[in-house]
Amino acid sequence: MNGGEAAGTGAVIDPLCHPVTDALGDLLATVRRIDPAGELADYIPELARVDANGFGIAATATSGHSYAAGDADRLFTIQSVSKPFVYALALEALGREAVLERVGVEPSGEPFNAISFDQIGRPANPMINAGAIVATSLIPAADAEERFAVIRAGLSAFAGRPLDLAHDVYESESATGDRNRGLAHLARASGMLGSTVADAVEPYFQQCSLLVDTGDLAMMAATLANGGEHPLTGERVVAEAVARDVLSVMASCGMYDRSGDWMFRVGMPAKSGVGGGIVAVTPGQYGIGVYSPPLDSAGNSSRGVAALQLLSAEFGLHMLDRPRESVSAVESIRTDAATGAITVEVRGEIDFVAAEQIVYAAMEAVGGDGSGTHTGTETAALVIDLGSATRATPVAARLMRAMAGDAGTRGYRISVRDPAGILVP
Repeated sequence: MNGGEAAGTGAVIDPLCHPVTDALGDLLATVRRIDPAGELADYIPELARVDANGFGIAATATSGHSYAAGDADRLFTIQSVSKPFVYALALEALGREAVLERVGVEPSGEPFNAISFDQIGRPANPMINAGAIVATSLIPAADAEERFAVIRAGLSAFAGRPLDLAHDVYESESATGDRNRGLAHLARASGMLGSTVADAVEPYFQQCSLLVDTGDLAMMAATLANGGEHPLTGERVVAEAVARDVLSVMASCGMYDRSGDWMFRVGMPAKSGVGGGIVAVTPGQYGIGVYSPPLDSAGNSSRGVAALQLLSAEFGLHMLDRPRESVSAVESIRTDAATGAITVEVRGEIDFVAAEQIVYAAMEAVGGDGSGTHTGTETAALVIDLGSATRATPVAARLMRAMAGDAGTRGYRISVRDPAGILVP
């Protein structure tokens, strides 16, 4: 795993000798002492044979820097942690409305394998088996083999490396998967399945049998945290809006019938799997992967849940925590002593909140009283310098252009230095 380079020094940072790695190791040790109860999944024979003592964690920042502790490189099958990523591929291929016609986004409050359909026959959400099978069936493909190839390539893109299939686990799942076939038949009967039953469930069993480690899960989660762009490869895996939609469903539905308690205690969009994996996301910041096979009564990794609860509390990762201090988009405001021209220097990404800061600061600077209206006898000159800005969202760009267009009526001239063209419609 890459810990990156020290800024300005060129020195390579060893992620194995890093305070973050040490903190993750301490967290695992604390959870081991607590030792929450759990049992191996026994309804899939191959999963009942894994080492119950395995326990690892990895975290990847949207910068691509990764850290890990414990059995972080131990391979295991991804199982239901595949669901949000396949759902993302379906949204990317078909669009939000087409997918919503066939699978909902409401929490079911029921176990992962429940028969949970709404009044029109849609599965409640894509994080339970019924909805995940429908999502798999929606991946455009001619047959089951091609569908799995598309899914495998997509999940490999999220991970940033080719993912291998655990054939023994796939065969075990297929041999014992009659309930999932039953769910697929119900979805097909209501017109929601996008393929034949066999062409949906076999790729579904295969996607659940892909081998990953916690580093893979952390990188996949970091890709969602980064708006669908892989932090290391730079590949645009899914659109930013798709990543947002997936995280929304993970937040409300990802931990099955414990999803409400999870958001209350942990506050991170997450998805668990009966293989012992959990993936969690702090949007715009980190992707986290945890592995420990013993499961609680809801089918979530008992040690994994405890580890992420502790991580959220100690590291302040609850998504609804109020930031203690936010960085202003206005880097500086200066006035030229000779000409009286006012320059507002802007930095970073400009969203609606940042645009409001910029517009208010600029209007306050020229108006003096916060009205944004210059009352002097000479027309004031205002320069908005976007040289250090990286991007503007459409609404932010619209606000900035509106400010420029309104300048004349408020008694000042405005010019915008926009070398990257971030305000161009």
